[in-house]
Amino acid sequence: MADKVQSFSNHAQIVPMYHYVTLGLLQLTFIGACVNLYQSWGDHVRLYSASLIVTLTLATLLLALYARFFALKAQDRAIRAEEQLRHYVMTGKLLDPRLTMRQTIGLRFASNDEFVALAQRAADQSLPAKEIKQAVRNWRADTDRV
Repeated sequence: MADKVQSFSNHAQIVPMYHYVTLGLLQLTFIGACVNLYQSWGDHVRLYSASLIVTLTLATLLLALYARFFALKAQDRAIRAEEQLRHYVMTGKLLDPRLTMRQTIGLRFASNDEFVALAQRAADQSLPAKEIKQAVRNWRADTDRV
């Protein structure tokens, strides 16, 4: 996205080789393994290997998903720390403790000029992250998150 200005409408990032190719191949493999298990049900010679293939494919699919979730959780924690620091530098106070992680993550797109007021409004009105991002007038791009 280096050649396109980031905004609310295009800030979500997709990694095609992960989101489409890898996860798609894992899903197809799991479906094929389940079909193989079903066809092997009466055949005691093939049943063990078919069961093992389903188990290994499911474990690989779960590993891919959890690796993604864990990486995103680590990024979320880093974003929360960055936004806490940014708010502290600007106001001398930490972010309002009523703000959820999702709200704080939404605030990262706010420019410095609107950040403090938007953070207060988000806490007071319990704005969802989507509404926080839509309220941003001067978008502050975050191109490091995937």
